[in-house]
Amino acid sequence: MAHSQIPPGAVVRVSAGSFDPAQFVAVERMRQEVGAYLIPAITPLEGLLGYYAGTSREGSIVDVSLWTSDAHARQMGQLKEMVVDARGAAEALGITFVPIINHPLSWHI
Repeated sequence: MAHSQIPPGAVVRVSAGSFDPAQFVAVERMRQEVGAYLIPAITPLEGLLGYYAGTSREGSIVDVSLWTSDAHARQMGQLKEMVVDARGAAEALGITFVPIINHPLSWHI
């Protein structure tokens, strides 16, 4: 499905982390719990085109979002529900994160 409404200058924001695979059930439960408050906090942010969160049984998590601009993607770094609440819940389960990177979109389908 083509997404013609994606503007030039769009940005993909990628947040990734890893955890002990033996913790999968607890991590997935936490991801569902934080989603309950992150979804309403993220949804109204200006410039959001899509947000996807995944958890792998192999011991990794990823959040990928699409924004109309880098400035819009950077709103996530100021969102208390994300940088304090959700991150704290993740770190309490031993999840370690790599630095978050915003990638200017090169192409899309």
